[in-house]
Amino acid sequence: MANPLTPDVLVDPVELTRALVDIRSVSRDEKVIADCVADVLRRTGHLTVERVGNTVMARTELGRDQRVVLAGHLDTVPINDNWPSTVVDDLIYGCGTSDMKSGVAVALHLAATLPDPAYDVTYLFYEAEEIESEYNGLNLVAGSHPEWLRADFAVLLEPTYGVVEAGCQGTMRALVRTHGRRAHTARAWRGVNAIHAAGEVLRRLEDYHPRTVTIDGCTYREGLNAVRISGGVAGNVVPDECAVEVNLRFAPDRSEQQALAHLREVLDGFDLEVTDSAPGALPGLSAPAAREFLTAVGVAPAAKLGWTDVSRFAALGIPALNYGPGDPALAHAPDEHVEIGQIRDGAATLHRWLAG
Repeated sequence: MANPLTPDVLVDPVELTRALVDIRSVSRDEKVIADCVADVLRRTGHLTVERVGNTVMARTELGRDQRVVLAGHLDTVPINDNWPSTVVDDLIYGCGTSDMKSGVAVALHLAATLPDPAYDVTYLFYEAEEIESEYNGLNLVAGSHPEWLRADFAVLLEPTYGVVEAGCQGTMRALVRTHGRRAHTARAWRGVNAIHAAGEVLRRLEDYHPRTVTIDGCTYREGLNAVRISGGVAGNVVPDECAVEVNLRFAPDRSEQQALAHLREVLDGFDLEVTDSAPGALPGLSAPAAREFLTAVGVAPAAKLGWTDVSRFAALGIPALNYGPGDPALAHAPDEHVEIGQIRDGAATLHRWLAG
């Protein structure tokens, strides 16, 4: 097909948002959109462009003192009767409008139209953020081309409704198992009910008081919740095993090891198996490029309540922030949409910052 990302579209981040939304790119099906993005970036003449899988990297080579990264994922969650895009008044509706093709559009617009930024800039348009980490484009690049990620500062174009969201929470999931002894329910006294034993797990979770932690003026609230419970053998059998899945969201002043120690303390006495874990990211507001970015935005930053790929940059010692035009509350919703004014404001803010 002809590339819909034409020169006329690239100069307008609003039309570019619509064009990107209208290229279907559900996770693991990003080849077409990556082809289109790589094609237009190669045509600019002022960018070095490389690609791994469906992740596209473009960078300036101007010899600036500092290098910054603008990163955004190309994939979306599955379409839910919300494709292609539509426009109603000041709103663009469609799958990925908020999370995060409007952010990608802003970055792609700047990559194509700002040949002489005040910083050297690396643009990363990556695949498979919405699914398991093993497919995540940034994760794969960190293993195969870590030099692509090297920078003094990074901005992840996640939806934040135009507010700077600093760092991110860490996340940990674990299975808490209780054990019993099977018996026929007609002779229940002969058994030990593992589901009943899980009641103590649930009581501890209900009584849990999460920490609130302020770091660099950003307030992170932790949380520990049961998210799934399973157990039982049959309708006439006392169960001998039950598993409660819990999710801990922890402030970035805790390491994963400290978070696990905290989880074991809360659930002391129970069999606990960690099934998934990712570290948080500190706000990273002290980097010179970050301070200049905050000046360009002109609004005080807030804590990121959730996990994002800024954690991957933080793990490499690169301070990173979340900033994008979409509303995070609309991500993945069937009526997902983005305000046209937010797209224009985001593009103007990032241009002001990058142009110096």
